[in-house]
Amino acid sequence: MNLPRSSGVQLHPTSLPGRRLGPEAHAFVDWLADAGQSWWQMLPLGPPDRHASPYKAQSAFAAWPGLLAEPDAPVSRAEELDFRERHAAWVETWIGYAGDGAVADQVRFEREWSRLREHAEARGIRLIGDVPIYVAPGSADHRAHPEYFKPGVQAGVPPDAFTDKGQLWGNPIYDWKVLARERYGWWAHRMDRMLQLFDVVRVDHFRGVESYWAVDADAEDASGGRWEPGPGRAVFDAVTQALGRPLPVIAEDLGVITKEVEALRDALGYPGMAVLQFGFDPADPDGTHDLHRHREHQVAYTGTHDNDTVVGWFASLPAKKRDAVLEALDDRGIEDTTPQWALIRLLFTSVASVAMVQLQDVLGLGSEARMNMPGTKGGQWQWRLEPGQLTRGHAARLRAATEEAGRVAASA
Repeated sequence: MNLPRSSGVQLHPTSLPGRRLGPEAHAFVDWLADAGQSWWQMLPLGPPDRHASPYKAQSAFAAWPGLLAEPDAPVSRAEELDFRERHAAWVETWIGYAGDGAVADQVRFEREWSRLREHAEARGIRLIGDVPIYVAPGSADHRAHPEYFKPGVQAGVPPDAFTDKGQLWGNPIYDWKVLARERYGWWAHRMDRMLQLFDVVRVDHFRGVESYWAVDADAEDASGGRWEPGPGRAVFDAVTQALGRPLPVIAEDLGVITKEVEALRDALGYPGMAVLQFGFDPADPDGTHDLHRHREHQVAYTGTHDNDTVVGWFASLPAKKRDAVLEALDDRGIEDTTPQWALIRLLFTSVASVAMVQLQDVLGLGSEARMNMPGTKGGQWQWRLEPGQLTRGHAARLRAATEEAGRVAASA
């Protein structure tokens, strides 16, 4: 995947003022174009769980009707039949789970999403989606295909920078041997669906394909888990062959990353990720997130949905890390009285082909605007824009930073 030097913004549609597609989503595309951006990155679009987490969606294929701007728009019988024929690989499973109206809602979503994609393409904006590696427990996919998952274990990650006991996700873990016998057909259908919606997809928890953290189903935390081997490149090779084209994938390679994970990522040719907030650790002088160690074939972020905003993060830094940030700003010749713009401009100096910022950082918001706190339940995924909060002034300021770094597309 050839990534031109460019930049973009992360914003889930639920963070739009109306939390839906339609005019506000189109207006955000216009704002991105005015700001000289090339990418709009989102979280998963599936129906979220009761905690509003898009990473535990009720389906790995179906879109959430709660995003519809026109939820009562009429749908003909012919449209429903056409949709069922084109999406036969998964829609019957979704109908059995969601019941009456399931197909009509997906038709409505396809209409609204197609209009949004057409508008984005016309304005030079490409869409980045997110593919959680796991499905949610009790989801339509889990219920329809219990044979695809191992009994007695659940997914998680070991202790890391976010939690001292690891993260206990609770997702079912694939029985990769069963999927391999079917030539990873379920994954091929899933990736095909995602690439019908997006130009590029980020595979969340990519490292789980090389090896994954398996935790006993009755464990109280994830600290006692164990590493088990994943399928490696076989799943991506099978999907590539099934779809007949290279996969435009960003590998989310954060967390406990080994040389084996890096080798898999590079062998597949997928760009990985770097996070600016992870790059100023005096205890980790050789860290891959340090600006000096960024790579061109990479996507660099101020922070992801799991991070604090840059304003909140900078305000909370201990003296040594703050000094390291100030030294980096001085080294790159960046003088700015506002922390968020200093850090955005710093990120944009990265050699990484693509630089992504959270919209909360463009707005200069503090920790109250954080999207998610890993390892916690309730109160997450709630941040949204207020009407009129995002202005032409913000677009002009972001465009100036983008032009300064040579990241504006030639057509923008």
